[in-house]
Amino acid sequence: MSEAIHISVRTLVEHVFKSGSIDSRFRSQSTLLDGTRIHQKIQKTYQEADQKEVYFRAEVPFEELSFIIDGRCDGLLFRGDEVIIEEIKSFSKMSEQIQNGGYPVHWAQAKMYAYMYAKDKVLEEIFVQLTYVHVETEVKTYYKKKCQISELEAFVGKIIEDYAPYAKLLHEHREKRNGSCKELAFPFDSYREGQRKLAGVVYKTILDEKNLFAKAPTGIGKTISTLFPSVKAIGEGLLNRVFYLTAKTITRTTAEEAFKKMRSSGLCINTLTITAKDKVCFKEETVCQKDYCEFANGYYDRINDAIHDILTNETGMTREVIEIYARKHTVCPFEFSIDLAYTVDCIICDYNYIFDPRVSLKRLFEEQKKQTALLVDEAHNLVDRGREMFSATLNKELFLQLKKDFKGVNKAIYESATKLNAWFISLKKENLDKYEFTIDHLDEELIEQLIQFIESAEQVLQTETSQTLLEAYFVVNNFLKITELLDEHYVVYAEKIKNNLLVKLFCIDPSKLLKQMGKGYRSKLFFSATLSPLSYYQEILGGQDDDYAISIPSPFSSDQVDVFINPLSTRYRDREQTKRSIVSSIQALIKNRHGNYFIFFPSYQYLLTVYDQFKQQDQETNTIIQASGMTETEREAFLAAFKPNQTETLLGFAVLGGIFSEGVDLIGDRLSGVVVVGVGLPQLCFERNLIKDHFIKKNKNGYDYAYVYPGMNKVLQAGGRLIRSEEDHGTIILIDDRFLERQYQMLMPLEWQQYTVGSPQTPLLKGK
Repeated sequence: MSEAIHISVRTLVEHVFKSGSIDSRFRSQSTLLDGTRIHQKIQKTYQEADQKEVYFRAEVPFEELSFIIDGRCDGLLFRGDEVIIEEIKSFSKMSEQIQNGGYPVHWAQAKMYAYMYAKDKVLEEIFVQLTYVHVETEVKTYYKKKCQISELEAFVGKIIEDYAPYAKLLHEHREKRNGSCKELAFPFDSYREGQRKLAGVVYKTILDEKNLFAKAPTGIGKTISTLFPSVKAIGEGLLNRVFYLTAKTITRTTAEEAFKKMRSSGLCINTLTITAKDKVCFKEETVCQKDYCEFANGYYDRINDAIHDILTNETGMTREVIEIYARKHTVCPFEFSIDLAYTVDCIICDYNYIFDPRVSLKRLFEEQKKQTALLVDEAHNLVDRGREMFSATLNKELFLQLKKDFKGVNKAIYESATKLNAWFISLKKENLDKYEFTIDHLDEELIEQLIQFIESAEQVLQTETSQTLLEAYFVVNNFLKITELLDEHYVVYAEKIKNNLLVKLFCIDPSKLLKQMGKGYRSKLFFSATLSPLSYYQEILGGQDDDYAISIPSPFSSDQVDVFINPLSTRYRDREQTKRSIVSSIQALIKNRHGNYFIFFPSYQYLLTVYDQFKQQDQETNTIIQASGMTETEREAFLAAFKPNQTETLLGFAVLGGIFSEGVDLIGDRLSGVVVVGVGLPQLCFERNLIKDHFIKKNKNGYDYAYVYPGMNKVLQAGGRLIRSEEDHGTIILIDDRFLERQYQMLMPLEWQQYTVGSPQTPLLKGK
């Protein structure tokens, strides 16, 4: 019995016929809307017997495979004895191929539909028609051909023949993959305490097509505990694809290592790590144009061979592997990884490829989503990332600069920028005595002026290059898109910064939009060591009443960690008076317990203040300090300084919530303890107070939502760097009197609650 390969007409013909270069020169953001509008306008002119958006499906056998091909054609027309398949294509610039008879890929699409209809209706001949429409003038260019069924059969046969090697490669891989997933045993000798329970809940969540919120302690092995049951679900036919989503590079590496471990136990699975375009680009500047970049020039002529090559020879497609094959085939490494994402079994990538409407992998069809699970690692980070994704900002300086740049150069842009700059000036004058203020509603005048600006900018950018105008165009376009989302989950506010005025559409509560962007997937699994309190994260991340939730206790003994609370005030007003006491607390620790320590602070400025005081009192102890804007090489060097078996003490001064307070895994005695200065509260500010007020109005504890929960999350993450295995021992010092208050203690893990008030003044027997 032949095996079935399901594929859409468009995917099939684009694989065989798509050619040319990547070219990211300006394209109007309204192109898609124009195309839809033009399609609908032409379809409204159809005669009574004509049909639009007609669904076709055909089964085409080829060797041991059977291709099930489907799709919708734009129009099925009847003109006397003629039956015509019409494909409508809109364009903004006349190309040589449109002038000379149309694109081969468009003809192929129309002919596929013609074959399906003629075969079904037993027709000897059928007509195909390409209708090209200019988006601005709506001038139409028609191309029409008569096709015999024998010709169409041969044409479709050739397409299938060209696609078959790739289809066979994928099919054979999936056969091996499914078998290996089914047979795979847990890749470690035994489960850690709590690990089997988490893995079981993950599998049941996928089986039941539910969502899961899991608080699982640091060191339990969350990555393997979520990936292993997901892989088993692939073997049982429940899933076909898994996304492992994370906010940090270091946790992507952990996922890569988990797959490597499972492969060593017999797993056959393709994984891909997507790296941001600006990081992976081979050129000095990220300019995706054929006349600048050889990796963009002719990209579509070479991409099929590149994909076939890498899938034939690799299973773990990390950044390094992608770069090797991208250079070998002279293709853009970023676009290469995006195209690969639709073929592999597991994608390791940032949250935004799923949740950000501007970036998401839009070619993932609903049917594919139903067989896909989202594993959201360190899910606490998705709260602020979600707010960021769904917010938008405009500022006065943008339009003042455009006004200066285009004076005497382009009247339309100059006048549009002048009007928008004047709108900001008027808003400033209305609020002279305020530095920050909310705006009840955006007036229609502003929206109309922004739309006019977009239209004027599009006219210029079609023929000219202006980086300032292009950046402004995208900023304004995004702002307009977000205006369409405004509801009770948003607050619009303005902020004066010197002579500039910023207006922000601030998504206070991202729950609705996160839920919307995650719609259609079989299961979403949110997990972190610090989803505390669980109910808060369920609410703010778009959870539903019937979602599953689990809190796994720590597998580690409270005897493995000594926790001290030093009740000093770290409030802003008291910092100058208590900094010497903080330094004394650190010195008492290292005097009695030698080793490597992280010292975390709620802000970089506070860090520098205490660091300077420490260096005045102690010139001998080795110290390193987190710098702002560190490169990956600098980060690696910082962590490499935490060596095992050191005879001298090392102190690493770092920032809570920063690159070293999450996802860092310093095994054994590479880390002896963690000192956390302060309860991590975000700085008091207008935006945080808007969050507080918003949730108070919803009868929630707004101060906790805006300040306490985000702050303590950073504290818990930082402390979680310490105990990573059953063999680890160490010291945690929490410096702040608020750690003794009930609202903070309720958020502490159980193993921290057996604490001592004060500082360790004498050495204890156990050390890490």
